[in-house]
Amino acid sequence: MLKLHIANKNYSSWSLRPWLVMKVFNFQFEEIIHPFPENGVWDLYRLFSPSGKVPCLEDGARIVWDSMAIIEYLAEEKPEIWPLDKITRTWARCAAAEMHSGFQTLRNICGMSCGVRVELHEISKALQKDINRIDELWNQGLTEFGGPFLAGDKFSAVDAFYAPVVFRAQTYQLPLSNTSKHYLQTLLKLPAMQEWYQSGIEERWREPAHEEEVLNAGKIIADYRKK
Repeated sequence: MLKLHIANKNYSSWSLRPWLVMKVFNFQFEEIIHPFPENGVWDLYRLFSPSGKVPCLEDGARIVWDSMAIIEYLAEEKPEIWPLDKITRTWARCAAAEMHSGFQTLRNICGMSCGVRVELHEISKALQKDINRIDELWNQGLTEFGGPFLAGDKFSAVDAFYAPVVFRAQTYQLPLSNTSKHYLQTLLKLPAMQEWYQSGIEERWREPAHEEEVLNAGKIIADYRKK
């Protein structure tokens, strides 16, 4: 059976991507959670991941690391993970690659923490630029391919890549257009997203660096996590 190594669901945005694809596309797999340790992850995560990072997929003796590589590996078995139409698939790959390598300001300021709601201290020009670009991408995909998902009427890999942004938008109340807000709600209602969220708020792990990141970003106005 496939084994997917991930970190805490409340925090681990990178883990969410392949996990969501595997859930939506009905892969049978064992989920192995490695809580973020307080003193760094390299030595601990290197026990199962060549990069010392999560996510990491085990398929027998084969090891696949990095969220993009894992999803591409899964798509070898189920091509429908990406849109089957060439034009739609090309857009979806471009949008996913941009998310995979970009939006650094959003990542740095608005770290994923599913279970809290935060009032940002400020939205800097750099952060607003990232928000605007995400809003533009979402509107483009939804308009061009008809929705309700980014590349048409079915969930695909590109939605998985933006799923962590959906949780961030909920946490930090990011200013988005009405079209993007509707997409956000569509993804939040997805059963697999609800499952991840519920697991995240039930976790009792607290990792100081992630907690500090949230406090640096703004004021916590609600915390739905179990104490």
